[in-house]
Amino acid sequence: MERSAGVFAPQWRLTSIGIAVAISLFAFEGLAVATAMPSAVRELRGLAYFGWSYSAFLVTNLMGLGAAGQWCDRVGPRRPLLTGIAVFTAGLLVAGTAVNMAMFVLGRGAQGIGVGLASTAVFKIVATAYPPELRPRALAIISAAYVLPALIGPVLSGTITAHAGWRWVFLGLVPLALACGGALLRALRMSAAPGNAPAGGFRSALFALLAGGGVVVLQAGGDAAVAGRTPLAVLLLVAGLPALVAGLRELLPRGAARLRRGVPAVIAVRGMLAGAFYALESVVPLTLATLHGFGTAAAGLPLLAGSIGWWAGAQAQGRITKMARPSLLRRGLIALVCCFVGMTALCLDGAPGWPVYLLWIVGGLGMGVCVPTTGVLVLEQSAEDETGANSSALQISDVTAAGLGTSAAGVLVGASEAGHLGFGAGMGVLGLAAAAVCAAAAVGASRTAPARRSTAVG
Repeated sequence: MERSAGVFAPQWRLTSIGIAVAISLFAFEGLAVATAMPSAVRELRGLAYFGWSYSAFLVTNLMGLGAAGQWCDRVGPRRPLLTGIAVFTAGLLVAGTAVNMAMFVLGRGAQGIGVGLASTAVFKIVATAYPPELRPRALAIISAAYVLPALIGPVLSGTITAHAGWRWVFLGLVPLALACGGALLRALRMSAAPGNAPAGGFRSALFALLAGGGVVVLQAGGDAAVAGRTPLAVLLLVAGLPALVAGLRELLPRGAARLRRGVPAVIAVRGMLAGAFYALESVVPLTLATLHGFGTAAAGLPLLAGSIGWWAGAQAQGRITKMARPSLLRRGLIALVCCFVGMTALCLDGAPGWPVYLLWIVGGLGMGVCVPTTGVLVLEQSAEDETGANSSALQISDVTAAGLGTSAAGVLVGASEAGHLGFGAGMGVLGLAAAAVCAAAAVGASRTAPARRSTAVG
């Protein structure tokens, strides 16, 4: 293919720019809120409800993802995308003008729904606006769009919070949200609605609410167990696990839990790698500060290194055409296993901390290869009227597993704080568990090859 026929050729330029702006916007908001939250909760006197701003986003994000899949397949990506951007923008305005913590949490919930709707619509655009040979590069744009926010997001949002106030971290994104919708209008006009997908967005949203609620309840159960409230912990675990399983059984393809060949296996592998990576990423700075005495800036730099590795991996997979996608996925998973085993070794007594910078580049490289590759595999194996539902399931698997992984990491941190186990031992266990999950995913990567016929979500 000629260089002029790339994703930034004239016929796809606005679409590619619009996708990059939209994903960068969502990524920046996710990073910025962590910086703005301390100031927000102090002003709104809502420290007791600090966690709800994250839980609300997780649950409603899953609801948006659940509703968007079949909606996109039924009417095309235009209405879901524009609705998502409108709801996301409304959430920014509500959070940015909040007078109490309840209003702030409501705004975060609206942002979650908006991101869920819009991100699924973006995948649908990739499936309909680009020819198959350009989809790996188009999905690489999505991965690369997370890099710039990771580089400048915390610094920029911290500066805005310090000099203009935390509210402008949200309000300042409103013009960008409107601009990214305008940039994608051309692609939306090119995306015709298939018109024969089954209705079910509302039903899927309810099951997504059930699954998201299950994640939150399980996290609360883990926290209760750490605090020694065993009866409450058992009650919450008994309630949360069935809710999570029931929700995911409706939202994910049949056979995903068994890594059934084709789309179900791709979606299961995506969840496995996401849960492992985000669980460990959430504790990298804390581990370096606690075990190795790193300062705040030095402890956060590995995440920057990981973002650069992610960008490099995403670009590389978009240019690799002679290797089968399941084989490429396996190599990315092996890179993740190497990173996590190395992170486990850094938790041993007397181990140095500096190798984390190299290890997290390797981990980011693995994610940069794996995440777009799973997207390509899903789009390649989905019929035209299934791309929205299957892309939605892929992202639901990612978000749910990430929520479970970070919750598990938080429980281990809480257990070490309570004196139930040493911090190094807890983080070592987490690293070994993450490595084992990705090793199992690498073994199952061959099952992500196409089945004899496409498998729809249902």
